[in-house]
Amino acid sequence: MRGIVFDMDGLMIDSEGIYWAVSRQMALEQGKTVSDETLGRMMGRAPLESVELYAREVGLAQAPDVLMRERDARVLQIIKTGVQPMPGLREVLDAFHPRFKLAIATSAPMRFVDLIVDGLKIRDDFQVLQTSDDITHGKPNPEIYLKAMARLGIPPAQCVVLEDSSNGALAGKRAGAYTIAVPSKYTRSQDFSFVDYIAADLLDAKAHVESLG
Repeated sequence: MRGIVFDMDGLMIDSEGIYWAVSRQMALEQGKTVSDETLGRMMGRAPLESVELYAREVGLAQAPDVLMRERDARVLQIIKTGVQPMPGLREVLDAFHPRFKLAIATSAPMRFVDLIVDGLKIRDDFQVLQTSDDITHGKPNPEIYLKAMARLGIPPAQCVVLEDSSNGALAGKRAGAYTIAVPSKYTRSQDFSFVDYIAADLLDAKAHVESLG
């Protein structure tokens, strides 16, 4: 293995709770409720595709692009106040950075990624920051992972993908990478039966990568 590609939301930072809370509040303001199942299906997808699913299943009349701008504006305001890294992130990056080329492949837009990587002071750990801004097909389509690996200059068979959501993990597998799921409290009930390894946390994922040789 020569490259490791990280998802961001829910894997590197505890941000899914922000998206869930904002989505619940926006539905409540329209006299609607949103189920955990709907919120779970939204995870990992391209932003507009995620909000299209949200509008359809919640029964909101606003155009998805309008809802997406509103959601993103609210999430961005929260992120600007700071986000917390997931436990073990710094240790994992310190262990991996000297040995592997590292990339982020996230469904978030670059303006979110810039805030987060600079806030956590982790920009220099990554050779590639691949966002959804130039992606046509969101996860579980493998496009974003194939593009990130191509930018790293490493074939998928020599890359590990770390993901917290079933949609994202499926994208990693479809890209041809060795895929490790690191489920969060929001994704533990999702289907990860197809991945190569299910890790308890980032440190467990680190130990498993190191065991691959």
